[in-house]
Amino acid sequence: MTTDSLAVTMGEPSGIGGEIAAKAWRAIRAAGPSFFFVGDPDLLQDIPISIIASPSEASRHFREALPVLPIKLPARSYPGHPDPANAQAVIRSIETAVQLALSGQASGIVTNPIQKSVLTAAGFRHPGHTEFLGELAGGDRPPVMLLACPGLRVVPVTVHMALSEAVRSLKTALIVEHGRTVAEALGGDFGIAAPRIVVAGLNPHAGEAGTMGREDIEIVAPAVAALRAAGIDARGPLPADTLFTPRARAGYDCALCMYHDQALIPVKTLDMDGGVNVTLGLSIVRTSPDHGTALDIAGRDQADPGSLVAAIRMAAEIATARARGASA
Repeated sequence: MTTDSLAVTMGEPSGIGGEIAAKAWRAIRAAGPSFFFVGDPDLLQDIPISIIASPSEASRHFREALPVLPIKLPARSYPGHPDPANAQAVIRSIETAVQLALSGQASGIVTNPIQKSVLTAAGFRHPGHTEFLGELAGGDRPPVMLLACPGLRVVPVTVHMALSEAVRSLKTALIVEHGRTVAEALGGDFGIAAPRIVVAGLNPHAGEAGTMGREDIEIVAPAVAALRAAGIDARGPLPADTLFTPRARAGYDCALCMYHDQALIPVKTLDMDGGVNVTLGLSIVRTSPDHGTALDIAGRDQADPGSLVAAIRMAAEIATARARGASA
């Protein structure tokens, strides 16, 4: 039943989601992959659109117009000025896209950035997209956030929490769980037959044999040993300050990092405009551009669609890989 079209959510209406969706359509409409926009048609400016009733209509319209499965906003949206009155429509866009993917009517979803503070003010109880999607379409394990750009994939073991809380939350079992999910996804979604995973140390110099903290000895190293015992090619803990040089990156397929910024800084430094956020461990394909709502430039026609284009292409590639695996 699966179509070849991806569902792209509208994200924060007062941000750049509509602008980059329109620009992404212009960039890939001739060659694809095809997608349809789940949101308010008024957010799409200066491009032809085609209102659809079902995702099955999307691919035949895609070359001439961006297909839109409409979800109207209850309040008018003004660039750069989020309105909590529109929060439920933003959430409904995500929920609709997920249900379409779960039912096979969409080959996967690509989520535009949300303004989490606005959703929280309206009663949204999840730290972010990843956790919400885990509730909607999770599998046997908690979802895992992978960030990817050409030449680098990283996974933060702890994500949206204060650094002090991240250190307290870091456990051997949590690292092992993430490592197993990553190894499976690298094989099934990215076609890497023998994935190589490196594990960053938590402390400077990976603890310097315990002189800069014992977490790497007592928490991280046992996790690496457990992953290796499970047949996964894992190395570490390794000093994070030398883990992302060109020579180091050539030696692994994914870096498992201990906290949010340890993972995201190298990706955003290498390719801020082309990075992709991929959620592993879901029953559906989900990617997202690796940037925020950019309220400061919303409505000015300055947003770069490169990350969204990369996210759409990566979602299509993963969907294809999963379909091949299912038919093998």
